[in-house]
Parts: sequence; structure tokens; C-alpha cells
Amino acid sequence: MPDDLTLLRRAIALAAESRAAGQHPFGALLADAQGRVLMEATNGFHPHGDGTAHAERLLATRACIELPPEARAGATLYSSAEPCAMCSGAIYWAGIGRVVYGLSEARLKALIGPHPENLTMALPCREVFAAGQRGIVVEGPLLEEEAEVAHHGAW
Repeated sequence: MPDDLTLLRRAIALAAESRAAGQHPFGALLADAQGRVLMEATNGFHPHGDGTAHAERLLATRACIELPPEARAGATLYSSAEPCAMCSGAIYWAGIGRVVYGLSEARLKALIGPHPENLTMALPCREVFAAGQRGIVVEGPLLEEEAEVAHHGAW
């Protein structure tokens, strides 16, 4: 079994790396059922202002291209923050079987307010997944204090 907290801390570290590189502070990784990291992603908003280039969405797209459906179904996406409605849809359509996240969408919204580059939605990923026809296991929020650090002063 994978060590969820270790892998989540890696996603949180990716968020810090993303911020250090001039991007929004979000990171995600995909791991197989044994906890082996298959791929990682950070936010891709800059330089084009692509509001859809969230780390989780970029990772889901790459997973669809590079991994067969059965690998995605047995994988866990670890995200520094709760996947938004768009990313949750991408995770669902990619067929990823499990999500573990750090900072909740509600806490993120309270932390950054109405920043024009990240207008968070009050729609938890569990609600998006529940509207689908395939179950996705969700764990989180976890390590919220650690996940919040990369956002301090970023917005």
C-alpha cells in the first residue's frame, strides 16, 4: 500500500516548486497502487494565462495519452489542493480511481479571496464525482497547514 502522506507531501513540494518557477502554487502527481510515482505536474497558467492549465487537469490529460485505462483505474492522483470542478471532471473522464488532496477548496477560497486568476468555486470534488457513473475514492483534506504554506503571499 502506498504511503499517502509521503506522496501528498511530494505533491505539496511540487506546489512550492511551481510557485518558485513563477506559476500558481499547485502540484499533483499520479502514483500506481504500489505507490510508485508515474508522473508529476505543476500549474501551467503562465505565460499564456491559460486558466485551464491546472496541475490536475494537465496530469489527467497526460495520463490519458500515456497510460492504459486499467493503469489509470488503479492509480491515485495526489494533489496539493482539492481538485476544482474542472479538474474533477478531467479526473473522472480520465478514469483515475482515487484522489488524495491537501488543502480544501473552501479553505483555499478563504485564504486567497476573489483573486481574478483563481476564482474558486464552492463545488467540492466529491459532489462532482458523485454525479458520475463510476466511483472515485476521495481522501482529504489532509495536511492542510502544510499545503497552505505555498500560497502565503502568492495571491
